[in-house]
Amino acid sequence: MHTVVLTKGVPDFREGQVSFDEDGHLERGKTPTVMNPNDKHALRAALQTKVRNGGTVSLLSMGPPGYREVLQEGMADVYADDLYLLSDREMGAADTWATAMTVATGIEKLDETPDLLFAGFKTADGETGHTGPQTAWCLDMPTITHVVALDVDEDERSLRAKRLVEGDVSEIETVETELPAFVVADPEFEPTYRKAAHRLRWKDLRAATRERAANLDLDEDVTVWDHEDLNLDPDYIGLDGSPTIVAGVDPIPRAPAEREATLVDGVDDEAGMELVFDELDAYAAGD
Repeated sequence: MHTVVLTKGVPDFREGQVSFDEDGHLERGKTPTVMNPNDKHALRAALQTKVRNGGTVSLLSMGPPGYREVLQEGMADVYADDLYLLSDREMGAADTWATAMTVATGIEKLDETPDLLFAGFKTADGETGHTGPQTAWCLDMPTITHVVALDVDEDERSLRAKRLVEGDVSEIETVETELPAFVVADPEFEPTYRKAAHRLRWKDLRAATRERAANLDLDEDVTVWDHEDLNLDPDYIGLDGSPTIVAGVDPIPRAPAEREATLVDGVDDEAGMELVFDELDAYAAGD
């Protein structure tokens, strides 16, 4: 069983981490990059597959050289065996379509054709949710989106998955498809390990892979391919190959420089703590 997980680095949008220019536009070069939060669900789905069905996991991303650290983080999370980065200036400023074409070509270049591909629901900096399904379209693979649970039958070469219907957590449908297949994991996805053997394997994999990730050589242990390695025409990738036209960009509002705050000593200030609980009580009740 060969599994591939797609991941991406995004700006760290936590308050205090984001850098803006004087017009309020995001300065990516000065803002720390972290793994896209929704990719974590795809990682968990891939890890469940590795634990329950065995095989190998490859982690693949497209972006600048700094994404090596994102891949390193992903290795520790999904216990990946191989890391791949598609990176050069010709790929820069790609929209989702140009990204999908590049990523699909990278997947086709792998030594082993994947049985399963996983992607996150959407990215924190784009919010389109297009790249995963578009990549599956390029690869001519069946796609299941909003997946919250899955089971793989290796003998039958099939995948059965439960998915949310139009994002409604109260309505779930079960679908089945042949392998290879593409899975878009929903934020509601929860991995399950029913057997003691699975839980023991998970524990062993965690110890071995976290040690390997901690000692990873970002230059030697990450396979990097540029557009020439992938035999891609620069006219069809990156900015030149992106049909999306951005009509305008609104500045991101700045957070207030100062905020009113009341300091409460949680040990000695009983009256202050009562005020805190009174303030939170309405929210706890659902109002």
